[in-house]
Amino acid sequence: MKTHKDLDIWRLGIELVKEVYLLTDTFPVSEKFGLSSQIQRCAVSIPSNIAEGAARQGRKEYIQFLYIALGSLSELETQVIIAKEIRYINTIRDFEPRIEELRRKMLGFINYLKKESH
Repeated sequence: MKTHKDLDIWRLGIELVKEVYLLTDTFPVSEKFGLSSQIQRCAVSIPSNIAEGAARQGRKEYIQFLYIALGSLSELETQVIIAKEIRYINTIRDFEPRIEELRRKMLGFINYLKKESH
C-alpha cells in the first residue's frame, strides 16, 4: 500500500524544508520569531498538507489539501523574495528552480487526480 511518503511531491517538500532551515539559520537573531519563523512554518506546511490530504478518504478533499500546499509554496516563494530584498540572503537562484519544479509537479498531480475522479 502506497502512502504520502511514496510521492515525489512529498519528498521534494521535505527537501525544501531542510533547505529552508539551513537558509533561515543565517538570518539575524532578531528575526527568530519574525520572517525566519514564518518562512519555516510555510515550508513545513507544504509536505504536511500533502500528507494530510493523502490520508483523507475522498479525492476532492485530497485535492483541496494539495491546493493548500500549493498556496503555502507560493507564500514561501514570496517570503524568500522578501528575504532577498531586505538582504538577509544574497540570491534566490537556488530556490527558484526547486520551487518551480515542486509547483509544476503538484499541479500535474492535481490534474491527474481530477481526471481520475471523472
